[in-house]
Amino acid sequence: MIDLTIHKDALENAVQRARENNIIIPTYAQMRDPVKNVPEKIKEALHGVGTWDIDPLNLFRITWKNEPTLDGGTYGGVNYIEMPKALTGIDARIFVMIGKWFPTGCHKVGASYGCLVPRLVTGQFDPVSNWAVWPSTGNYCRGGAFNSKLLGVKSIAILPEEMSEERHNWLLSVADETIATPGCESDVYEIFAKVKEIRATRPEAFIFNQFEEMGNVMWHYNVTGPALEEVYGEVKTDDSKFFGVFFTSGSGGSMSAGDYLKDHFPHIKVAVGEALQCPTILNNGFGRHRIEGIGDKHIPFVHNVKNTDMAVAIDDNDSQNLLRLFNTEVGHEYLRTHLDLTEEQISNLSLLGISGIANVIGLIKMAKYYELTGNDVLMTVATDSAEMYGSRIIELDEQQGPYTAEVAARDYWHHLASTKTDNMEELTYMSRKRIHNLKYYTWVEQQGRTLEELNAQWYDEHYWDNVHKQVEEIDRLTEEFNERTGVLARL
Repeated sequence: MIDLTIHKDALENAVQRARENNIIIPTYAQMRDPVKNVPEKIKEALHGVGTWDIDPLNLFRITWKNEPTLDGGTYGGVNYIEMPKALTGIDARIFVMIGKWFPTGCHKVGASYGCLVPRLVTGQFDPVSNWAVWPSTGNYCRGGAFNSKLLGVKSIAILPEEMSEERHNWLLSVADETIATPGCESDVYEIFAKVKEIRATRPEAFIFNQFEEMGNVMWHYNVTGPALEEVYGEVKTDDSKFFGVFFTSGSGGSMSAGDYLKDHFPHIKVAVGEALQCPTILNNGFGRHRIEGIGDKHIPFVHNVKNTDMAVAIDDNDSQNLLRLFNTEVGHEYLRTHLDLTEEQISNLSLLGISGIANVIGLIKMAKYYELTGNDVLMTVATDSAEMYGSRIIELDEQQGPYTAEVAARDYWHHLASTKTDNMEELTYMSRKRIHNLKYYTWVEQQGRTLEELNAQWYDEHYWDNVHKQVEEIDRLTEEFNERTGVLARL
């Protein structure tokens, strides 16, 4: 569970910093239902603030319900799209919640918020003396650096050097310090090694490791899960069956949305995805891959493996080449001419980043494996959009040559239409336990977690529920914090 012990002196510093910088901290209730719960004067003030602006008011845009605009929007319903059946090639309906309309263009601002704010409102993190350290395979450190800026906190962003150029360039303007570790998205050990070095040499550093921080779990369980439930409520018919969800495992946090949905739809299947080039979950494997945002060669401490029904490996060549098909005019012409997609359907494809495309492929594989029908509903999230991957499309042009109609046809038929049920495992009790046991090597041997807690995750039926329920206490502490600052009262 998250430690909620109050540290009075540092809490007073946090209150003073918020007062000086006009910071109001939203509650989980407000992130879950901003239309109902966010005060009208904050909604009015948001009209003058761009979604990516460094403005504390953008804390109130950490929600799936932002108006789909980057310029002064407020709130509406959950942002999602339905994937065209002409594209997926299956009868089952696939819905994708869209992360683009969060600040930074990615829902990871939510996961990082869930980690930092409980420490601020308890005084465990002192904004005067502490630095927030955000170890990440990409988007999480972007979200952490952004939230740090909004909350008046110094930040250190850590990510692999081979992540997209767009990520690195953006971080240089937002994070107070950026560290590029050797390797690519699967090289998480190198990130952990840098964290160990910082912990030993910089006593002011406060590490927010998304792979073990239960704030990551809490945010997805209490915000992403209810948003997916709401989407299903909008799209279901009398004959619909909510069959399952699929999430590629970056930090493992989004799997907690699956936990929420299982609590409300006990029959659904929750599937986890990873890169075929690094099949740690599926085959205890290792390797290098290009599905940005997924960290491999370990099992995240925050992943409730006992609640996971299927493991699926996605070939990173599929997601890379479909990125180009979905985001070039040549690709659009192919989809327009040969699949008869509408202009809106084609435009919506740019809302999927690389991991979002992998999530859709995973759902197609699930639908084929379980022989689903048109009554079955499958859901996932697009962590970010294609906006962060323009340089990857240029790299593909350099590696493979100019994009032509023939190459677009190849990409559709080879990387999408031919999707099969290979590299999948329906998990038994013992296969789940095998995956869970892999946590020991990273978290107990290397990172100092206790064996008792590792065993509690598996054997204690209340372990995860106790984490999820802390949201009520955190909301109470947040409201008290806002009252002490007085910023909302004078807005």
